[in-house]
Amino acid sequence: MNLKKPKFWEYNKPNIYAYLLYPFTLLIKFLNILKSKTKNKDRKIKTICVGNIYVGGTGKTSLCIKIKKILDREKIKSCFIKKYYKNQLDEQKILKEYGKVFISHKREDAIQQAENENFEVAILDDGLQDKSIDYNLRFVCFNNINWIGNGMTIPSGPLRESITNMKKYNHVFLNGNQENEETLINELLKINSNLIIHIGQYKPINLNNFKKNQKYLVFSGIGNHQTFVSMIKKNGLEILRDIEFADHYSYTKKDIDLILNEADDLKCEIVTTEKDFLRLENFDTNKIKYIKSELQITDENKLIKYII
Repeated sequence: MNLKKPKFWEYNKPNIYAYLLYPFTLLIKFLNILKSKTKNKDRKIKTICVGNIYVGGTGKTSLCIKIKKILDREKIKSCFIKKYYKNQLDEQKILKEYGKVFISHKREDAIQQAENENFEVAILDDGLQDKSIDYNLRFVCFNNINWIGNGMTIPSGPLRESITNMKKYNHVFLNGNQENEETLINELLKINSNLIIHIGQYKPINLNNFKKNQKYLVFSGIGNHQTFVSMIKKNGLEILRDIEFADHYSYTKKDIDLILNEADDLKCEIVTTEKDFLRLENFDTNKIKYIKSELQITDENKLIKYII
């Protein structure tokens, strides 16, 4: 099932729909409180969790890959951990390009498998709210455009936990194309003046495959569609039309035919993300190109300091 986030989640303030759902929000908060936290386990392998409190599209996978590259340079044997979700096979495929990925229905089991194979560090893509694991290091990712939406927790809003919980975290990553940075930094420091804030910016690494004088139709089914569009525009490509699908969307032949027909009508080429392209393996993709991007860290030395 492909569900798009409700539009009211993205409003600056809660509306009537958010307040109508608030009793369910309180129920979920109560159930989360009842979840018991596992006692710290004495394990050799170290764990780095890259998570978020905003649902989807905060750059977790990109940051995981960046951390893996840093650890590789330091000759530290590391791997990725993913909890199994059928609709996240695209992310699993991308991570496998950069290293060993342990996948299980329980993250704890995957970590144990990694330790059994003598890995020194496990990088977890998601899992910040998993109370069964006591991580050695945690990064909370935000998307500069999405930020916290209407500021309420699920289902009244897009947050997995309250923004006030930033008091219990140490490291934050703001990912995007430098939108709203100063404002967001000030908002975060009001909550926790001791936060260590890292800045990430998306950079295309295969831009040579695209013509600057060509016009494009852009589509994606990711959590940060507007950030992807912003990156493309910032790098000089002209967009005539952009189409947004739900995060981790499973495309049908009808969807692809509509995209191809619209591109023909507009006389433009088609571009999407690497994640989306990996979900098109059952379709003819001759007329579809993808932009491969990576996360660049503004102050990478500061990040290295805390990881090592």
